[in-house]
Amino acid sequence: MSRIGLIDVDGHAKKKKFGATIYPNLALCKISAWHKAQGDEVVWYEPMYTGHCDKVYVSKIFNFTPDVDFCIDADEIIRGGTGYDVHSSLPVEVDMMQPDYDIYPLLPKDVAYGFLTRGCPNKCKWCVVPRKEGAIRPYMDIDQIATLTRTKIILMDNNILAAGDYAKEQLQKIIDRGYKVDFNQALDARLVTDEFAKLLAQIRECERAMEMINSHGYKGQYFLYTMLNDNFDECWHRISYWWNRNQELVTKHQTPRVYPYAQPYRDPYNPSRPIPQWQKDLAGWVNKKMLFEKIHFWEFEPRKGFRCIKYFR
Repeated sequence: MSRIGLIDVDGHAKKKKFGATIYPNLALCKISAWHKAQGDEVVWYEPMYTGHCDKVYVSKIFNFTPDVDFCIDADEIIRGGTGYDVHSSLPVEVDMMQPDYDIYPLLPKDVAYGFLTRGCPNKCKWCVVPRKEGAIRPYMDIDQIATLTRTKIILMDNNILAAGDYAKEQLQKIIDRGYKVDFNQALDARLVTDEFAKLLAQIRECERAMEMINSHGYKGQYFLYTMLNDNFDECWHRISYWWNRNQELVTKHQTPRVYPYAQPYRDPYNPSRPIPQWQKDLAGWVNKKMLFEKIHFWEFEPRKGFRCIKYFR
C-alpha cells in the first residue's frame, strides 16, 4: 500500500463561504478514487503534519493562482492541470473513474459534477478550451456522472449545444431520469433551436432563445453570463439593457426573470495582466443581486468617496 498526497493549489472548495456554491477539483477526486481502488491511502498533503508520501499530486486549474511555496516530502511529485500545462490530462483509466467526493466533505451529498462533452468550436480570446481540448466531442454519458444518491448534476460543459445530436440524446436522458441539472458554464444562445428549446424547457439565452424556451412552458429565471471586454461603452450597453428591462418589470409589479453575471476579463496567456478597475466595479454591482435590483450603477459606491457615475464623464 502506498501513501498518496493531494494538493489543490486553487483550493476553492476548501474555502467555502456561507451559502456559496463550491466546486471540487475533479481531477484530484478521480485520482483519489483510482488510488483507493488500488488499496492506497489518500490524504490531503499538509507540509507541517502529513509527513512522507510515496507520491504527491499537485493540481492547479488557473495560471493566475499562486503556486505552493513549501517543500514537499515525497518520492515522486506530479504536477498537473491547466495552470501548469494547458495540454495536461489524466490517463484514460483514471479519467473514467467515478470521482471520490468524500475528499471534499463540505460538498452537498446529493450533487454530482462532470462533463458530457469536451472541446468547443468557438475561439474566444479569453478561453483556453479550444487549445486544450480541441473541437467539440462526446465525453461521458449522464449516467456515468449521476449516482443513486447524487441526482442533482452540475454540468461544466463549455458548449454542450454545439454537440448537436449527442446533446439532444443526453438532454432527453436527463428528462427521462428526472435529474435536476445546472448548466454551470451557460448555453450558447445562438445554438438554441426549437427542438433544443423544447428539451431545455422540460429540464428546468438572448431573447430569441429565451422566448422559444418560454413558449414551451418554462417559467423560471435566467442567469445570463456576460463577459466583460476592454470596451466600457460596449459592456455597459449590454448590462444596462437587462437592468432597464428588469426595472420596467418592477414598475409593473412583475418579477424580473433575467439576471446577468459580469465576468471581468482575464488573459489566459498573460495571467499578470491587471484587471481594469471599472471591470471590478461593474462586476461588483451586477453580481450582487440586491444592489443590481435597487440602485443604478451611477449610484454605486464601491469605495468611500467614489461613485461610479465618474466612469460616464
